[in-house]
Amino acid sequence: MDTFAAKVISFCEKLEYNGALPSGISIMNPFRNNPEIFSVVSQFYFKFYNDNNLRNLILGINPGRFGAGVTGIPFTDTKRLSEKCGLSVPDLATFETSSVYIYDMIDAFGGAEKFYSEFFISSVCPLGFTSVNPGGKEVNYNYYDSKKLTHAVLDFIVESIKRQIEFGINRNICFCLGTGQNFKFLSHLNNDFKFFDRIVPLEHPRYIMQYKSKQKQVYINKYIKEFRSI
Repeated sequence: MDTFAAKVISFCEKLEYNGALPSGISIMNPFRNNPEIFSVVSQFYFKFYNDNNLRNLILGINPGRFGAGVTGIPFTDTKRLSEKCGLSVPDLATFETSSVYIYDMIDAFGGAEKFYSEFFISSVCPLGFTSVNPGGKEVNYNYYDSKKLTHAVLDFIVESIKRQIEFGINRNICFCLGTGQNFKFLSHLNNDFKFFDRIVPLEHPRYIMQYKSKQKQVYINKYIKEFRSI
């Protein structure tokens, strides 16, 4: 029987979006863009997930340009990858504020080994997107930022969630990072497909760090309270 790690690695290895995208939108696939990433991703999952534990799913929005969009590991920039997980990507350095929050929360929970033995973090859409703003700068683009993009990737999202549940996910509950559009979309999707018995929304790390940074510990306590109440 394949371990949780083997299932995740197989999923990442095959993960690809081949459909059309709206004009001006590009997709990020770290498993295709950097050959060294897949090796690090494999090391990460074998280190923390090489078992058959049933885990609780946490879904963010979609990978960002400085976190999972580069490292392939949700909410994990290269700094946290090195300092908290003991792994590194040669010649690559990224910093993501959401990653800072997530790993501060993981430390408060009991550390990476304990946290990842109970939880699996992914995203509603497991690949991220970028667009170019009026100033010519590449920026993150969320799957729900346009109806055209949401419609284009809908089947990809549904199939990806179905495949990830097969890793060994507790279907009694799913934690959604983002209390607004991400929660609204995932709730509608769950009504249609009955993935989980209930979905619990939590404020997104990016929102916390950008607008509520002085109250970061309050939100960390809230996360941990919800996680430990299962």
